[in-house]
Amino acid sequence: MTTTSVTIEELRTLIAGVLETEPEEVTDDAHFAHELDIDSLLMLEISTRVESAFGVPENAVAASGATTLAELHAFLTSQLTPEPPTSPLIRPRPVSDPAVRLFLLHHAGGSHLLYRGWAEHFPEDWELCLLEAPGRGTLQALPLIDDCDRLVDYFHAAIAPLLDRPFGFFGHSMGALIAYQLTRRLLRQGEPLPTWLGVSAYGAPRGDADADSSPHLMADDELRAWLRSGGGSPPQLLDNDDVWRKFAPVFRSDFKLVDTWTPPRSPEPLPVPLTAFTGQRDNMIGENRLVAWRRLTTDFRGLERYDGGHFYLMDHQQRIAAAIMAAMRSAAP
Repeated sequence: MTTTSVTIEELRTLIAGVLETEPEEVTDDAHFAHELDIDSLLMLEISTRVESAFGVPENAVAASGATTLAELHAFLTSQLTPEPPTSPLIRPRPVSDPAVRLFLLHHAGGSHLLYRGWAEHFPEDWELCLLEAPGRGTLQALPLIDDCDRLVDYFHAAIAPLLDRPFGFFGHSMGALIAYQLTRRLLRQGEPLPTWLGVSAYGAPRGDADADSSPHLMADDELRAWLRSGGGSPPQLLDNDDVWRKFAPVFRSDFKLVDTWTPPRSPEPLPVPLTAFTGQRDNMIGENRLVAWRRLTTDFRGLERYDGGHFYLMDHQQRIAAAIMAAMRSAAP
């Protein structure tokens, strides 16, 4: 059966049935693993029942990373009431006449869900626009894009009509690369430029191809271990072979995009204020690579450091939102 909506009470009853407990025991914010003792096998059973009952794509729930009933309900709502299936734009809180638009770009192997809950930390007249790459989430019926220029083309076509007011870009990891290239595209074509650019957990491009590891060429076991070391990927995705087979092509495609992109040899510094962001325990990117962004902008606003690893931003939404707002307001002409 396919439905277009799901209530939190329907989900509560379904999960309680799997756990053989009373629905009132499954509170909105009870942690699946820590408080309800839901292990990977139980999560897979819940996923299967949810997907069958509400018509969401196979394995989508297990890979969503939802850790509470409230998070799972929010995820399903986003899946069952999406933007048109060819649009990469997701507006969690549409604003009819926004003062500012902020475009948020996700990491390799990720989706717009990286930024779920962010809208509540911004003013009501700010519109957040989450950009989703094809081949996942609301766009999983579309083919993956494994080339940086083609993904920039795809996003550029979607955002071009929305650059009629102050806007900013914030990208995490692969999303930082795409945000940088989008800004270069706008500059080259004489289009409006972002008021501010935020690059998170991604080192400044060097003048030649990076000699770092190439995850898209790793064997499955090596790639899964590498992803575990970075954190951020749900255990249900990495530990379950069936789920991994479903999502491995997304990771490999995105990593190929990053690994095969050729940086410009002597790029002109962007005439856009730029701030870099990092987790202080990120073992995937050295701080020197983040500070090196100062060479690629005429107005480097510094490096923002937060406690955590490569996916530090999951624990600091409110602080990062405040930093973005302060940066954009100070950069406004």
